[in-house]
Amino acid sequence: MEIYENENDQVDAIKRFFAENGKALAVGVVLGIGALVGWRYWTNHQADTAKASSQAYENAVSALQADKPESFAAAEKFAADNKNTYGALASLELAQQYVDKNELDKAAAQLQQGLAATSDENLKAIFNVRLARVQVQLKQQDVALKTLDAVKGESWAAIVADLRGEALLSKGDKQGARTAWENGIKNNASPALSEMMQMKINNLSI
Repeated sequence: MEIYENENDQVDAIKRFFAENGKALAVGVVLGIGALVGWRYWTNHQADTAKASSQAYENAVSALQADKPESFAAAEKFAADNKNTYGALASLELAQQYVDKNELDKAAAQLQQGLAATSDENLKAIFNVRLARVQVQLKQQDVALKTLDAVKGESWAAIVADLRGEALLSKGDKQGARTAWENGIKNNASPALSEMMQMKINNLSI
């Protein structure tokens, strides 16, 4: 099982997957051997819809990255109107932009919206991890800990443990933070993440 050092690696992998396989994913299931004509119409329609969504997503994100004045409103509309993976990815990009601008409430809103738009478990994990990080910054430690409870999968265990430690430390629970980081080191953390958590443990004055 691949272990991710941070959720950016997972985001890039999912973006590549949908870029390479978006059309195939849009095909759907065969409606029946006797419905070949209807099935072909369906698959062509779905492929066209996926292609249009993909292009609209690329346009919205490109405008955001170019920092055009109208880009945020356009990207927010796209994310709100598309309750699918493309809309979720647009929300993810918007959230990052808002974090960069230190508009954390807006970032949290986009992450919650994107979380509701996707059914992909890996993408849900990314949203929950980033949402928890924002909630810690907003001093919503208890909410962040609850958000982290929703992240499943061995590949996320170390990242979740690191964030859990940060949330607990923000609450003044040094022992809880120590335990979280110690568990993170034991949970197949990457060398870099493991070293960082060990440094945090060493810096605790308990």
